[in-house]
Amino acid sequence: MKKKVTIIGGAGTIGSILYQGLSSKYHIVILDKKAPEQAEEFIEVNATDYDSLHSSIPKDSDALINLLTMKSHNDLQDIQEFQNMTQLHFMASFYAMHAAITLGIPKIVYASSNHTTDYYEKDGFSTLGREVTTEDYPYSNGLYGVLKLASENIGHILSHQTENNLSLINLRIGSVHPNEMEAVKEDDRLHRTLLTHEDTVQLFDLALESTVRYGTYYGVSDNPQKPWSTENAFEQLGFISRSNALNLLKKEKEIE
Repeated sequence: MKKKVTIIGGAGTIGSILYQGLSSKYHIVILDKKAPEQAEEFIEVNATDYDSLHSSIPKDSDALINLLTMKSHNDLQDIQEFQNMTQLHFMASFYAMHAAITLGIPKIVYASSNHTTDYYEKDGFSTLGREVTTEDYPYSNGLYGVLKLASENIGHILSHQTENNLSLINLRIGSVHPNEMEAVKEDDRLHRTLLTHEDTVQLFDLALESTVRYGTYYGVSDNPQKPWSTENAFEQLGFISRSNALNLLKKEKEIE
């Protein structure tokens, strides 16, 4: 029998990529405010409402993936924007963890972000003179990264409370695009920050299968001059990048 994986916020780009890449291995349920383009099982939910989220998560789920995200532009100037961001990127993260604990779901894979440490990155290059690691203090340039980090830290607390029986894996995602080949052609930064679709599927799969109690890893393909280190993802999860931005550019030239 397939393991059941419930993806919260699964109607977006990464959710679609994971559904296509993992649905043959896992029984995938999508939870979101909007219906995805494809999914055999979809449940409409407002993740910022704890009762709604808790009652919508299938109780027989083996794991949750939290992909919740939203765009914002003035969240440190506009109080409503700040509240909206906090509700989705922090409160809803806690709600998902709390629901997993109360429902007895032992695993959460959390889509964190490279923006937790974007103070150290400029135009896709590390400003440290080396790759940024998860050991570097996570300075962020904005509220989004701060809230992602706060959610990581809440997960650290809850996963280390042994009575919760919760494993939590944070994946600090680089850049994932629906049309990655076109995006790489048009955006030089992606030559370094891209996480390819193939590597996205592999990384989340490894996180789901991992026995690590708590861990934080960067999600980026093995692009030349990539700004973030994936060394601990290799050592602890077994992640080996199978494709990168350079590969995509070469394929595009071959097609032309």
